Amino acid sequence: MKVRPFAAVRPPKNLVTEVAAPPYDVLDSEEARKMAGEKSLLHITKPEIDFDPMPEEHDPKVYAKAVENFKKWQEKGWLVRDSKPCYYIYAQTMGGRTQYGYVLCANSADYVEGRIKKHELTRKDKEDDRMKHVEIQSANIEPVFFAFKHQPELEQIIADTVKKPSEYKFTDENNFGHEFWVIDDDKLIAEITKLFTEKIDAFYIADGHHRSAAAARVGAERAKKNPNHTGEEEYNYFMAVCFPEDQLKVLDYNRVLKDLNGLTPSQVIGILGETFDVTCQGTEIYTPDELHTFSMYLEGKWYQLRARPGTYDDHDPIGVLDVTILSSRVLGPVFGIKDLRTDDRIDFVGGIRGLGELKRRVDSGEMKIAFALYPVSMKQITDIADSGNIMPPKTTWFEPKLRSGLAIHTF
Repeated sequence: MKVRPFAAVRPPKNLVTEVAAPPYDVLDSEEARKMAGEKSLLHITKPEIDFDPMPEEHDPKVYAKAVENFKKWQEKGWLVRDSKPCYYIYAQTMGGRTQYGYVLCANSADYVEGRIKKHELTRKDKEDDRMKHVEIQSANIEPVFFAFKHQPELEQIIADTVKKPSEYKFTDENNFGHEFWVIDDDKLIAEITKLFTEKIDAFYIADGHHRSAAAARVGAERAKKNPNHTGEEEYNYFMAVCFPEDQLKVLDYNRVLKDLNGLTPSQVIGILGETFDVTCQGTEIYTPDELHTFSMYLEGKWYQLRARPGTYDDHDPIGVLDVTILSSRVLGPVFGIKDLRTDDRIDFVGGIRGLGELKRRVDSGEMKIAFALYPVSMKQITDIADSGNIMPPKTTWFEPKLRSGLAIHTF
């Protein structure tokens, strides 16, 4: 893989907790406005919060405000450029588990040519929005989240680096830990570049499909406008945090439905019993504990649904997925939900919120029924990406999310 170090624009050590923020897509505009302090990066990533009344986030003046704020943050010294290109190590800790990743610049050509592998489809409208943000700022304000397969020498460099004092160390509002090291030794920088180039054949997008696509499109547009384009210009690279795949944990991504498609609860249970072994688990929350086993919450009770052999294909990388089984055997035929991307009768709940959130939404009357799934594995994700297949929508939920504002790449 083609990678390079970069001179990050980042906050001084004493301001990092004031500047760093959750990623743009985990907060709505009202939540962002309530959370954002004076120096928060949210004024750059969600600049609609600076207006009253708040405009639609795609309003041209919102994009202009993002540029104004990014410039202002640098003028005020809330964001400062490193003096030389560096690599960085970023550690995240959640629930006693820590994952360590390289902060680096990946190459757009690797994305276009399929060496940066995706497992989800992108939507053009979301790509267009992210592309505009990258283009107007001439910067990747937020990183994408990649995985790479086990490589001992790269992992040893991480192990050696994190023994040294870190640049940043703090705990966020969710009690997740964040720690950040700067690698500025020229010899070590050259070794890291060589190892990624010679030993790593692919990156796998864990989170950030739209940002990756947008960055590649910006690079292609800049290349078209540059008659002296060589491929080595900074616009050919975009910022990523790359973790060894065996350190990552994928959480469940669950479904809640607004209605029963005209069926009674007993009819739902009866129809599902034709495909699944259905067992009532009572009123205590039931969590699926293996593949092809689902949890259903309906009228105050939890049920185990165990898919019977013959209802899935363990030799098909898509057919074996529990999201496929649920869609093809339950959501489509029983509830009439054919398109997860567009049907407004279904919503999705990331596993970080817990199954109690499913219970709450059904008990409140907002939703009628909930389904919890066993999470996919990193091996399933890489197998699907390697095969050129695409996962169904809303399959993976990674946590913790990358904190924005620890490093910014400009070009």
